[in-house]
Amino acid sequence: MYNFEYHQAKSVADAASLLSSKPEAKLMAGGMTLLPTLKQRLAKPSDVIDLGRIADLKGIKRDGNAIVIGAMTRHYDVATSDVVKGAIPALAELASHIGDPAVRNRGTIGGSIANNDPAADYPSGVVALNATIITNKRRIAADDFFKGLFDTALEPSEVITAVSFPIPEKAAYMKFPNPASRYAIVGVFVAKTGAAVRVGVTGAAASAFRQTDMEAALSKSFTPDAIKSVVQKQDGLNSDIHASAEYRAHLVGVMARRAVAAAG
Repeated sequence: MYNFEYHQAKSVADAASLLSSKPEAKLMAGGMTLLPTLKQRLAKPSDVIDLGRIADLKGIKRDGNAIVIGAMTRHYDVATSDVVKGAIPALAELASHIGDPAVRNRGTIGGSIANNDPAADYPSGVVALNATIITNKRRIAADDFFKGLFDTALEPSEVITAVSFPIPEKAAYMKFPNPASRYAIVGVFVAKTGAAVRVGVTGAAASAFRQTDMEAALSKSFTPDAIKSVVQKQDGLNSDIHASAEYRAHLVGVMARRAVAAAG
C-alpha cells in the first residue's frame, strides 16, 4: 500500500471541498473495492476521504411514488428494509444476494454505483427501474449515468448523496453468479410500469445496458414466451475465464425469461 493522507469528512460539502482541492484524492464508502486495490498497490491516491461518518447519507424512505435510498446505506439495510420490501421487493432481493454477509454489512449502494464494476448487481436495477442518481450538484437519469468500464457521468468533485427508485408495478432480478465471488456473470432486472417495460443487464458487458429488443416484446406481452426468440448479440460482450461472450449472450435470455416469470 502506498502512503496517502486520510480524511474523515464531516459533511457532503466537506467531502466535495476536499475532492476539489486534492485532484488525486479518492472517496471511500464501504471500501469493498478501494481497500483491496490499495493493498495490492493498484491505486495510488494522494488522499482518501472517508464518507462513513456522514449521517445525512444514510437511510431509506418513501417519497411519493419512489423509494429514496441514501448513498451510504449498506446492502444489508436495503435487503432487510420493510420499506423496500413493501414497495420494490425485487430490489431487496437483489441486495440480499450481493457478495457474502461481510460484504453486505460493509458495502454501500452509492459506492457500488459510483464504482460501476461491470459485474455489480445494482446497476441493472438502477437502469431497469429508471432510477435517478442524486448528487451534491444535480440529478442524473439512469440512462445517462453509466458510461463504460468503471466509468460514470460523475464529475471530479461530485458526490452521490442518494438514489431515487420509482416504484414499478412488477419487477424481478435474476442472476447467474460466480460461485466464488457471487458477482454476476450475467444478471437481468426486469421492471414493468403500466405499458412500459425496462430490462437492465449487468455482468454481460463493460457496463450495464438496456435490452431494448426484449423491452419492445415485453411491452406487447409480459410473458417469458414473448422474449423466447429474442437473441442477444455477442458483439461487445465480455469474454473471460468465467464465461465466453457466446455463453453470456445465452444467459441474458435465460435470466431475462426467469425474471419475467418471477415478476409476473
